[in-house]
Amino acid sequence: MNYDIDFFYVLKGIDQLLDGLIVTVQLTLTSVVFGVIGGFLVCLMAMSQSRLIRLPTMAFIEVFRCTPALIQIVWIFYCVPMLFNLFLDPFVMGVLALSLNLIAFNAEAYRAAIQAIPKAHLDASIALGLTPLQTNLYVILPQAIRLGMPVLVTNAISIFQQSALVAIVAIEDLMYMGKLLSTETYRPIETFTFVALMYFAIALPVMLLSSRLEKRYKTANS
Repeated sequence: MNYDIDFFYVLKGIDQLLDGLIVTVQLTLTSVVFGVIGGFLVCLMAMSQSRLIRLPTMAFIEVFRCTPALIQIVWIFYCVPMLFNLFLDPFVMGVLALSLNLIAFNAEAYRAAIQAIPKAHLDASIALGLTPLQTNLYVILPQAIRLGMPVLVTNAISIFQQSALVAIVAIEDLMYMGKLLSTETYRPIETFTFVALMYFAIALPVMLLSSRLEKRYKTANS
C-alpha cells in the first residue's frame, strides 16, 4: 500500500485547528485555576481532625484518582443532567469535569508538600498569634505551592492533555477540530500528527520552565 504524506490540506485548515486550540487553552487554564485553589481547600479538608469532613473528602479524592477521566467526563455530561435536572453550557460542564479531576490530584500533591513544611514554621505562626486562617494563607499555602510546584505543573500538563477527551462530548476543542479536519480532508495521519505537535509545542516549554524553576529553588536552598 502506497501512501504519500501530504500536509497541504492540513495546513490549509490551520485556522480551524487554532480555533480549537483556543478552546483547549481556555478549558485548561480555567481548570488549572480551580484545581490550584480547590486542591488546597480539599487537602485541608482531607487533613481535618473531624471524621465527618475527612472521610467524605478522602472518598472524593480516591474516586477521581482511581477512575478514568473519560468516564468522569461522560458521567458528568450525561448523568448529572438526568439525575439532578441540571443543564449547563457544554464548556462549563467540561471545566467542571476537568477541574474535579485536577482538584483530586492536586490535593494529594498539597498534602505531601504540607507534610514537608518544617514544624518550626507552624510553631512560629502560633507564637505570633496567627489565626488558623492566617496560618493557612500566609504560612502553609505559599510553601505548599512552592514545594509542590513540580507536581502541580505536571498535573496541569496532564489535564491539558486529558482535555482532548472532551471532544467525545462535542466540545469544539483542538481534538474535536482535528477529527473534523481529518474527516474533511481524508488525511487522518497528517491531521493527528499535526495536532500532536501542537499539544507538544505547548506542553514542552511549560515542563522545561517548571524544571528550571525547581532547579533554581533547590540551588537557592542548598
